[in-house]
Amino acid sequence: MDDFMNAAIEEAMKGLAEGGIPIGAVIVHRDKIIGRGHNRRIQKNSVILHAEMDAFENAGRQPASVYKECTLYTTLSPCAMCSGAAVLYGVRKVVIGENKTFMGKEDYLRLNGIDTEVLQDENCINMMKEFIAENSEVWHEDIGV
Repeated sequence: MDDFMNAAIEEAMKGLAEGGIPIGAVIVHRDKIIGRGHNRRIQKNSVILHAEMDAFENAGRQPASVYKECTLYTTLSPCAMCSGAAVLYGVRKVVIGENKTFMGKEDYLRLNGIDTEVLQDENCINMMKEFIAENSEVWHEDIGV
């Protein structure tokens, strides 16, 4: 498996260990991670701290030229908010761990010229299936159901 997806999975496991939802993301520029994050909605009582948003926040202010050379790795298909952030900042590629437990706005990413790859990684799938089975109420809150 790709080292960067492994880093996103590590972030997801951090979130789970903190009592949150196991979704992780990293932003990579020129083969270097510049932002890491995990879903911290529960931990921070936040409405926006999905993994991807946390990774953008932790990357800090970057010039548009940097984001246009970045790849976003995320363990789960990104929602409308997170896909919108990727489009807004001009991320060139999004690598998704899985979209079987949740199908985000992948079509929106592609329509906006972002190369989008789905791995269907069994680790990512099993991690989310287990979490959803044990925490369906928290999960539905996170995806706005």
